[in-house]
Amino acid sequence: MKILLINSVCGVGSTGRICSDIYDVATNTGHICKVAYGRGAAAKIPLSDTYRIGSDADVNIHALMSRITDRAGFYSKRATLKFIDWIKDYNPDVIHMHNIHGYYINIEVLFNYLSNADKKVIWTLHDCWTFTGHCCHFDYVGCNRWKDGCGKCTQKRTYPASYLADSSARNYADKKKLFTSVSAMTLVTPSKWLADLVGQSYLSNYDVKVIYNGIDTDVFKPTSSNFHKRHGLYNTKIVLGVASPWSERKGLGEFVKLSEKLSGDYTIVLVGVTEKQIKTLPKSFVCIKRTDSVIELAQIYSAADVFVNPTFEDNYPTVNVEALSCGTPLVTYSTGGSGECLALTKNSGEIVPKGNVTALVNVVMKNINRKETIKIDNAPFNKKTAYEEYLRAYEQLITK
Repeated sequence: MKILLINSVCGVGSTGRICSDIYDVATNTGHICKVAYGRGAAAKIPLSDTYRIGSDADVNIHALMSRITDRAGFYSKRATLKFIDWIKDYNPDVIHMHNIHGYYINIEVLFNYLSNADKKVIWTLHDCWTFTGHCCHFDYVGCNRWKDGCGKCTQKRTYPASYLADSSARNYADKKKLFTSVSAMTLVTPSKWLADLVGQSYLSNYDVKVIYNGIDTDVFKPTSSNFHKRHGLYNTKIVLGVASPWSERKGLGEFVKLSEKLSGDYTIVLVGVTEKQIKTLPKSFVCIKRTDSVIELAQIYSAADVFVNPTFEDNYPTVNVEALSCGTPLVTYSTGGSGECLALTKNSGEIVPKGNVTALVNVVMKNINRKETIKIDNAPFNKKTAYEEYLRAYEQLITK
């Protein structure tokens, strides 16, 4: 079976690592797989099995025009036409799309090809961009305009940002026409929460399958390190948060509120913060910039006593799964699919009402002393188990 994966990045970031993991599972079972991507450099996959769509200049022009016109996804035409020629030469049996936003591909050219090509198509949705006229998430502002056409977008300046035009109504209509034009397409979501939203959108006529994201449990497992010694963290309990990038939507401000209610017996460690953010955070915080080292991340997760994710909008955060797999209990707000991973392993954490800092403090203090007494099963998070489901989905499509 010949498989083509399409994503904004390859081998880096959460969706990029998901693609490289699917590639590994597919090629290790004898299939042919290639990854097409649009930004940065490919990682973790042989260059012979990758294809860069366009160039840095194409991405920059696409992003610039989107900031003026609010038409993200409707530029990079020449790069996409060239990519379509490459697809025809490769001639895959299955085309598996992931994030097609990110200023690198022309969705009109892509879907005009897909709607006429005799190809089986799977599309994994990692956010809500597919069925809105602009944004990737709308929970934070409580917007429901995506249900009836968008327009007068209240999030025009959020990614993919526009500083002039508001084309959300036009985008919505065009995306609806394009994205419903492919007959042989299966949608996948990494959470039941997102699957429910898809069922309320213009994509509701498509089959939707939930496949939870997997991770490398050979790396993300209880891991010893000198983390405490390196940072002078003696006789203190570590409350950990990880995100990239951090923002108020990701709950950065909630950690400040949390610190004000916790005693000096606790230390908050944040990973993924910028220099600018470090200057505004309490001096008591241990702040670590972004790291792409999964081994270092596993060491940090393992050193923590509790992992806290007070996000206000999210799908199925990989960081939650990584922390649990390292044996650290999770406390998260009841946001999107953020807490769904807790159902996969018993007695591993708790979900708190969104924005309720008092409840958050109580649950953090309750769970922080449980780490030494609980054993979290990381088997449900294994990437091989998770992504073999995609291979079965490919095979089912081909035999239809």
